[in-house]
Amino acid sequence: MAEDSKGGGAATVNVRLAVASDAHALARLRYDFRAGRGAAGEGEPEFVARCRRWMGERLREGVAWRCWVAKRDGELVGNLWAQLVEKIPNPSVEPERHAYVTNFYVREGERGGGTGSRLLTAALDWCRASGVHAVILWPTERSRTLYLRHGFAVREDLLELIVGETGDDKRCK
Repeated sequence: MAEDSKGGGAATVNVRLAVASDAHALARLRYDFRAGRGAAGEGEPEFVARCRRWMGERLREGVAWRCWVAKRDGELVGNLWAQLVEKIPNPSVEPERHAYVTNFYVREGERGGGTGSRLLTAALDWCRASGVHAVILWPTERSRTLYLRHGFAVREDLLELIVGETGDDKRCK
């Protein structure tokens, strides 16, 4: 799909669609990405096992989820997930799909070398080919400039309501 070489003579980063056999490594990346952001509700082995099952199910063909991975020297160093969200049919001429981008993570040592940009480009190319009308996401302060460079804009016509309490145990089992 896409390749990136970081530093002089460093191994190439390959970006490709994830497959079910990536689920365990992806679950580990998810743990690394989110573990330090709040009180843990479960231990690392339990989380990784639960997340691996969830991801494995969503990496099958024919589901609304896609994941792209960046791999260097046989190890996953980044990922980006996107979900197609169907819109209700519309009589006017406009695409009837949105895409939700989430869990976009690149390991600290890989940042700043183009890996994240290549993951995002791969996902956006897929969105365009899939007839997506709009791509939505919740950026961090640090990631905002990456999204702006790729054409995202801050919208004033989108509202959000948080209906779940932080700490509610409504996890996927």
